[in-house]
Amino acid sequence: MFKLTEREVEIFRLMIKGFNNTEIGKILGISRHTAKSHVTTVIKKLRSNRRSEATFWAGKYNLF
Repeated sequence: MFKLTEREVEIFRLMIKGFNNTEIGKILGISRHTAKSHVTTVIKKLRSNRRSEATFWAGKYNLF
């Protein structure tokens, strides 16, 4: 259904847990700007308009 890369899946899992871009960056050893870029890509791939809507899909479709 949704084609996320391995890195995007990592990012998405952290988003679902409630981490913000700065925290995601620290956890993964990337800048917050890179984390934000990945988050934006995940949101677009899930055809969502916001972060909260994207995480809603995780629950609805039991993605994780």
